[in-house]
Amino acid sequence: MNEETITAVANVLTQWNPLGECARNVEELNGYRIEAIDIVSVLKVRGNSVKPERLVMEVLNQAFDLNLSPQSCIAAADEIVAIVGKN
Repeated sequence: MNEETITAVANVLTQWNPLGECARNVEELNGYRIEAIDIVSVLKVRGNSVKPERLVMEVLNQAFDLNLSPQSCIAAADEIVAIVGKN
């Protein structure tokens, strides 16, 4: 797994910031780095067999007890897939 890819995906998540104002209260958030690693890992292993928006939704919902829908994750997932596809 490429450090540049992880950082780029974490940046997408940070810019989107699905936690909103609550992000300030999350210790060890580390710019969504852990979640980026999880997403990149699954995309690299499972490739086209996983819907990216569902993967992003599941990782973030599990990590932060959110209630995101797949539809709310499409824009970020599209950016992430483009990043992972380049590397």
